[in-house]
Amino acid sequence: MLVWICAGEASGDILGARLMAALRRHRPDIAFAGVGGERMAEQGLQSVFPMQELALMGLLEVLPRLRRLVRRMEQLEAEILARRPAALVTIDAPSFTLRLAARVRPQGVRVVHYVAPQVWAWRPGRVRRMRARVDRILALLPFEPVFFEAAGIPVTFVGHPVLESGADGGDAARFRASHGLTADDRPVIVMPGSRPTEVRRLLPIFGEALRLAAHAMPALRPVVPVAALGREAVREAARDWPAAPVLVTGPGEKHDAFAAVAASGGAGLIKSGTSSLEMAVAGIPHVVGYRVNPVTAAIVRRLIQVPHASLVNLLAEREVVPERLQEACTPAALAEALLRPMREPDVAAAQRAGFAEVLARLRPPAGVPSEAAAQAVLEEVEAAVRPAP
Repeated sequence: MLVWICAGEASGDILGARLMAALRRHRPDIAFAGVGGERMAEQGLQSVFPMQELALMGLLEVLPRLRRLVRRMEQLEAEILARRPAALVTIDAPSFTLRLAARVRPQGVRVVHYVAPQVWAWRPGRVRRMRARVDRILALLPFEPVFFEAAGIPVTFVGHPVLESGADGGDAARFRASHGLTADDRPVIVMPGSRPTEVRRLLPIFGEALRLAAHAMPALRPVVPVAALGREAVREAARDWPAAPVLVTGPGEKHDAFAAVAASGGAGLIKSGTSSLEMAVAGIPHVVGYRVNPVTAAIVRRLIQVPHASLVNLLAEREVVPERLQEACTPAALAEALLRPMREPDVAAAQRAGFAEVLARLRPPAGVPSEAAAQAVLEEVEAAVRPAP
């Protein structure tokens, strides 16, 4: 039984790897093909081409590579139709993956889309297009099924994968010892994103925020989880930071870093997105900062339908963590919001109480998210291969 999987960025690679492992536990005979990164390769996937080619964000950032993306789309369409998998699982990255789904589903390929597109946040009218593109959506957020089911699209709420990320299971002492941190060092986690465009745009702003914060708290020590893609970019951007950052790779070392930050009363300076939920699981107060190309921002502002960028705030339906976006994403504003929970215990405690509330809403009805997702995919696969009466 062949299942084709297409992921377009680092978070999707992690989801794909966990899904592959869960599917194999139920069906040892299953085979996989598609596009993924290092984590999916660990599960045996030979990616058709490097996943990083799809890790783009922003209208102006995509345009220079549009011709190459079209060629890759045609390549994947041809391979999927030639191999006729029992199902195609597209993971997030809807601008690419749902276009791929639109090409192959009319040819009889069953499509499961993992991570509901955030059309409820902007351009809700686009949900109508999805009815012709997917057979089922696997939703991470509890309010999404009602929205998509109203448009006639089957949806399964599988829970959010951050719950099984291990973000709360690190070893603080091990991290401090391995990186030579003293008892006085106050580590702070810095997460500018995994896409090259995010790293280039956000790291200079985050670095200046750290410089300002270090004037008030000289013992600050930035810790930056990096993918292989962004390591050199981070090193280059951090040359003038007040303290050399500790660069960590891999989930184990990253979670050790989270534990060290939480144990020392540190905080996080992060981009919007799943990173905010990771901070919630780890119990780290944080500030969310984000900035995109001004043209992209102007377009998005006309379309956006929700009051918050942080998933923590969206799920809590209030501002649990401060957001500093676009023009408000300045070094001074970020530095002030980063320092506040480190100086004021009541502020940190209020954020952590909000985290507990949010995480309770993200649990699936039964089991863990990857198992719930695997069960839903198998239902679609079995429907695809079941003989007609």
